[in-house]
Amino acid sequence: MAMVQRRLQIINPNFVSLAVALSLIISISSAKVFFEERFDDGWESRWVKSDWKKDENMAGEWNYTSGKWNGDPNDKGIQTSEDYRFYAISAEFPEFSNKDKTLVFQFTVKHEQKLDCGGGYMKLLSGEVDQKKFGGDTPYSIMFGPDICGYSTKKVHAILTYNDTNHLIKKEVPCETDQLSHVYTFVLRPDATYSILIDNVEKQSGSLYSDWDLLPPKKIKDPEAKKPEDWDDKEFIPDPEDKKPEGYDDIPKEIPDSDAKKPEDWDDEEDGEWTAPTIPNPEYKGEWKPKKIKNPNYKGKWKAPMIDNPDFKDDPDLYVFPNLKYVGVELWQVKSGTLFDNVLVSDDPEYAKKLAEETWGKQKDAEKAAFEEAEKNTEEETKDDAVDSDAEDGDSDDAENDDADDEFKPDSAEDDAHVEYY
Repeated sequence: MAMVQRRLQIINPNFVSLAVALSLIISISSAKVFFEERFDDGWESRWVKSDWKKDENMAGEWNYTSGKWNGDPNDKGIQTSEDYRFYAISAEFPEFSNKDKTLVFQFTVKHEQKLDCGGGYMKLLSGEVDQKKFGGDTPYSIMFGPDICGYSTKKVHAILTYNDTNHLIKKEVPCETDQLSHVYTFVLRPDATYSILIDNVEKQSGSLYSDWDLLPPKKIKDPEAKKPEDWDDKEFIPDPEDKKPEGYDDIPKEIPDSDAKKPEDWDDEEDGEWTAPTIPNPEYKGEWKPKKIKNPNYKGKWKAPMIDNPDFKDDPDLYVFPNLKYVGVELWQVKSGTLFDNVLVSDDPEYAKKLAEETWGKQKDAEKAAFEEAEKNTEEETKDDAVDSDAEDGDSDDAENDDADDEFKPDSAEDDAHVEYY
């Protein structure tokens, strides 16, 4: 309803027809919002900071900020603020089940620190959770979001818990790696299909049955099947009509170098009889082999036939999480600076798209311009620092030379004698 109220506030009957206004209200109000957080004033009353790792002095602090660059300085989120720290924070919402409903999990994340190793994912948790103890060992239902580490890991995690086991999506979903805000959306439908979107653009889709190992496969290779003895799986065979040319084996691999000349200082009596060094024979073509032709009896690569898996048992509630109750962030960061905002748990993908456009969509161009300006200023400051450093080095060298001159400059006749002595 928060979004409905905001939309109603901007509807002006002098400019918008009643029919359009009513249509907008109906489309918005039809969406069920289980949780929505834009981190407005009072957000701290809705979120609980965990004491996880606090006793070890490894718990990081959250900053409430719009970041170093943004599209709206008044639109704030929560940002990790200390390097080499663990972070854990969560919020509770009325418990619900997504049975017979579409589940939408969406949030905005920005890695201002040019993240080289760390996560930007969020979690949905079920049942009863001690939020003050929420941490890495706390069971969760869904973990979703970007993860970056080095050159090899730059992907979107989509981990689903089924029968108390966490299952990672088998498909690769590349994530964004720049320093700007991006919207990550996970949509799970009652037909056990899903979609992953980044910035309102679908990046991956499929089925829970095929893209996670939640259940045993429906079909398996017949373990009793064996390749028939007469099965020919050689795609090419030697040409039986091809014959070795006469004299082929008489061609030497190496021949004397015709350009070589006996050295003038060569002494046959002392050095022995001179022979020209050998070089590869350009006429030599290696061991003869008949050319290959297509095998007329080729049947293809043999594969065992697929049969029904006796261990497979379907679960019509494969997609269901019956006790969703919390949303949280739990991660480790080597370099801090990741900012979260605009968290949504809903049943309507269209509502999620509208929320993304109303927040990230309206601000992305201004944020990008602010980032580019910040980068430009940083480059100029770096150049100025380099110039100042060079100038200081020059002054320092002059001073050192002056000090050296003073050190060896005689102040008296006794010093003159000392210098001359050495």
